[in-house]
Amino acid sequence: MSDLSNAIKQVCEEKNLSYEAVIETIESALAAAYRKDFGVKNQNIKIEFDESDVAKSKVFDVKTVVEDLPEEEEVIEGEEVDGEIAPVEAVSGEDELAEGEDGVKKFNPKTEMQIKDAKLLKKGAKIGDELKIKLDVPATYGRMAAQTAKQVIIQRLREAEREMVFNDFKDKEHEVVSGVIQRRERRFVLVDLGKSIGILQSEEQIPGEKYIPGERIKVYVKEVSLKAKGPEIVLSRTSEEILRKVFYLEIPEVSNGLIEIKKLAREAGSRSKVAVWTDSENIDPIGSCVGQRGARIQTIIKELGGEKVDIIEYDEDPKKFIINALSPAKILGIDIDEETEKATVAVAADQLSLAIGKGGQNARLAARLTGWKIDIVESGTKKSEGMEIVAEEEVVEEAESVDEENK
Repeated sequence: MSDLSNAIKQVCEEKNLSYEAVIETIESALAAAYRKDFGVKNQNIKIEFDESDVAKSKVFDVKTVVEDLPEEEEVIEGEEVDGEIAPVEAVSGEDELAEGEDGVKKFNPKTEMQIKDAKLLKKGAKIGDELKIKLDVPATYGRMAAQTAKQVIIQRLREAEREMVFNDFKDKEHEVVSGVIQRRERRFVLVDLGKSIGILQSEEQIPGEKYIPGERIKVYVKEVSLKAKGPEIVLSRTSEEILRKVFYLEIPEVSNGLIEIKKLAREAGSRSKVAVWTDSENIDPIGSCVGQRGARIQTIIKELGGEKVDIIEYDEDPKKFIINALSPAKILGIDIDEETEKATVAVAADQLSLAIGKGGQNARLAARLTGWKIDIVESGTKKSEGMEIVAEEEVVEEAESVDEENK
């Protein structure tokens, strides 16, 4: 076995390529190169690759023997026909018998040979036989063939590597993976994911977060697509899904299904609310997510670049869920309209700013979390009259939060 053959097989094994497919591609490329530089009209060039010496590869004009038929008029690409330039699709070259406008079958001289001509080359030729007519190989063909084979192998390797990377990361689409920050290019941050580089676009970056080269970071694989230059992996740090996935990674009770994340709302880099639920009486969903002395939630906060996270308990009762969602503010009264999905809640004067939050953030996140429009009013005002009073013992305790300050 030649060095070339060994090299091809070694590369095929390393890159998980089919040896036969690579050889077939090399033969096709060699045929195209021969046709371009040495071929003549109506030749159907086929190459038999010589693994021991590329220059010794055999060249054939291959024809299929057919019955004696009128010759099909060949249209050459770029040739003027009836005042128009023939497009690429009009070029003759089909392997099957063509049928003319008059309904009479005609043969394709490029891929076929009539029986009368075939018998001149081979006495016992029959219809359906494949004739391989050996062609002369010019001296200059050897160097060209070796260069072509090399280029084909390199190209196939590139294509195979791109396809492998694409397939690998396509399976990880919508998952959270770890990477190393490589560098910043204008508004983009490039993240080394091991086998490929992911792109963190400006709109997918957390506002104010610093991306220092060499630092390890968790990213959400938002989209994987195959472009001309290879696979493009779009990453995100702002997606709500990255918050969900980080909870799955950091909290065992969430990953094993004991605690379920029902809903979440996020303003990346600033604050998030996560509604958790469990059907087990022995598990405290909020306490489990916070962890001993806040260890678990602090790990999540660190992964999110210091983003505040409120963990609240989910409830099927919209009133209770809205009250929980507005934590850490204490609600004194609530009135809901299920038809319009609008809720009006009353709080004490000293709780008003806490309920609304800085820039309206707490109320905004609570509304997104619950799916209800929420109007917050001060208790004792005309708007709060006739509301259902929330008894002292029914007031849900404040949700565990990353930071007590919410004003």
